[in-house]
Amino acid sequence: MDQNHMKKQINSARNSLFQQGYLDEQFIQLEDLQDDANPNFVEEIVTLFYSDSTRLIRNIETALDNYPLDFCKLDDYMHQFKGSSSSIGAKKVKDECSQFQECCKARNTEGCIGIFRQVKHEHATLKRKLETYFQVSPSNSLENRHTLQRNTQLCAAD
Repeated sequence: MDQNHMKKQINSARNSLFQQGYLDEQFIQLEDLQDDANPNFVEEIVTLFYSDSTRLIRNIETALDNYPLDFCKLDDYMHQFKGSSSSIGAKKVKDECSQFQECCKARNTEGCIGIFRQVKHEHATLKRKLETYFQVSPSNSLENRHTLQRNTQLCAAD
């Protein structure tokens, strides 16, 4: 594949993430921090996000299985998840986290359960899309891609 075609493919994959509302300007700021000294910076940060968010998803699932629901604990977990999502520019995930927090404030059990399904859906969708993006990206790291795929499989199994 010639270099021009590859650049177009990378730009197309990246632009679609923004156009579809999956990413926001925070992702651009992460990209700005990437340089020759740390060419896989963005992918490493995203991989850390997946590790952390997988743990948070499990914590939320456990908390949702305990009745009566501890809405303060759920809100705390989701606050952490929202912060992590925001730090990588995961716009749709962050927006769903905000809706979940609103359900916690309203003490709406069914709302929390329904929105949490949507949080997990947006989270998994973004993982797949970023995985594709990193596969075509020139700073692609095989080790990080395998970690990303493994975390995607763990989340899908939940």
